[in-house]
Amino acid sequence: MIDALTLAVIQAGLQQVCNEMDIAFSRAAFSPVIAEADDRSDGIYGPDGDLIAQGELGLPVFVGTMAHSAAHLARLIREGAVAPPEPGDIYIVNDPYLGGTHLMDVRFARPFFVDGALFCWLQNTGHWPDIGGMVPGGFSAHATEVEQEGLRLPPVKLFKRGELDREILAIIQSNIRVAEQRIGDINAQAAALMVGESRLTELLARYGAATLRESIAAIRARAADRMRAEIRRIPDGTYRAETFVDSDGVVNEPLRIGLALTKSDDMLTFDLSGSSPPCQGPMNSVWATTCSAIYLGVKHVFPHVPINAGTFEPLLVKRPEGTFLDARYPRPVSGCAAEVSQRVAEAVFLALAQAIPEELWAAPAGTSGNFALGGFDPARNAGYVMYQITGGGYGGNAAEDGLTNGCSTIGISKTAPVEVMEQYYPVLFRRFAIHEGSGGAGRRRGGFGVHYEVELLRGEARASFVMDHGRFGPPGVLGGGAGAPNVVKLHRGGISTTPEHLSKDQGLRLQAGDRVEVMTPGGGGYGDPLTRERDLVARDVARGYYTAAQAAGLFGAYTGPEATDVR
Repeated sequence: MIDALTLAVIQAGLQQVCNEMDIAFSRAAFSPVIAEADDRSDGIYGPDGDLIAQGELGLPVFVGTMAHSAAHLARLIREGAVAPPEPGDIYIVNDPYLGGTHLMDVRFARPFFVDGALFCWLQNTGHWPDIGGMVPGGFSAHATEVEQEGLRLPPVKLFKRGELDREILAIIQSNIRVAEQRIGDINAQAAALMVGESRLTELLARYGAATLRESIAAIRARAADRMRAEIRRIPDGTYRAETFVDSDGVVNEPLRIGLALTKSDDMLTFDLSGSSPPCQGPMNSVWATTCSAIYLGVKHVFPHVPINAGTFEPLLVKRPEGTFLDARYPRPVSGCAAEVSQRVAEAVFLALAQAIPEELWAAPAGTSGNFALGGFDPARNAGYVMYQITGGGYGGNAAEDGLTNGCSTIGISKTAPVEVMEQYYPVLFRRFAIHEGSGGAGRRRGGFGVHYEVELLRGEARASFVMDHGRFGPPGVLGGGAGAPNVVKLHRGGISTTPEHLSKDQGLRLQAGDRVEVMTPGGGGYGDPLTRERDLVARDVARGYYTAAQAAGLFGAYTGPEATDVR
């Protein structure tokens, strides 16, 4: 029996291994989307794929997907479809249907051996800025099959006994844009796993394999017990919620996510069978991503439960066969992780807000704001692919207003500094500001989105974006109003246009001087707007968050320009 102190130290040690992998990955990466925006994650998984630990600095949406991916890898090895692991090997895979997300999220898995036997997998995922396909950046808003989205890799050994396989690397580089830059990200991703191996070896040397295995089992059991205790506080019953994806990028009609969440004793059951059927465009979600979206939604609600496989034992997620949330080959899926997963998490929030309203919040912005720009920079005589993500407003809650410019629901990724983007790419950010007026009205209003405008300075480029909440703003709860929807405008040759699908389009040609303008959503409001304190409404007007007219219309409580500025 392991004493509590030793168990706590080992648990923290496993977490630290993952944290150091996260830091090493970002510090060594070439691409700003990893090095600055931290669109990556690292973790430790059991021989059969069970989650042991994940870094605190990684994207939560990758928690479930990497567990699915490791399980598929273990299965394929058992079946003889994939070569068995040896020390120093690193497998690469991005196949969405084998525990993945979209093709741009590339997973590396390194086996960790103890006394010649596989002890665990060290695994990470990094968002590559390009993976080939129809458009630079991989976000093919109009794709109708996965082959149009880019290069799809089954599990293969990119590193064999520590040596990079140059032939496989050549295949990858022959199918992606700006190929010469990817070697920096590949080396960073591999180096992070080597850091993890070194730190885990140190932990193993200190405690021994038997103690570590016993501790991992105990930590898992405690996490399951902790989650069950949290669930017991929820009243028994079935809670229903629905959310909508703007469109699939091909057919201009919304897609419905219908959730029935049933709480019974210490279990939560999630039924998504009421969702729309598979769609033509790239907003289908593979099962691993849908399942992971449920997990991260629940983890948002109960953040203090330690994260490992035990955390999710009390959660039963029914596979939504026959819906767009259970994509099968060859359905396109480029929007699944960055957008659809956030609608699934939003449905979880809205359902639980009915059960435990004091602990929940209105809907957040719920979009990663995926914007890709690819072209040729004549000043540097080189091609480039720029990938931009942006934050938005969080929903208000019982105690406070929503956060402004928060990261997306699925992770901790942040917008890369505009100064960095301007150094790397031939662009100038003409504006980067708060999306004023975007917070949903409520007793506790939603936070505000971001308003930015980027201009192409030289050469030609193609712009693509896969965003959401352009048709419907993030909904409020308990009488609160919806946040403002996402807005995209293109300013080309003196003419301003809005895409037909509002938040999705691809391959839009830009010349020097053309601009792309984006206003991300604000969060939903919490509670009746008419009950908001008058001094808070006056403060928001004084700060320029709302105009006086907006405040009067939304809150019915603004007293005019003579209101005290309580900044």
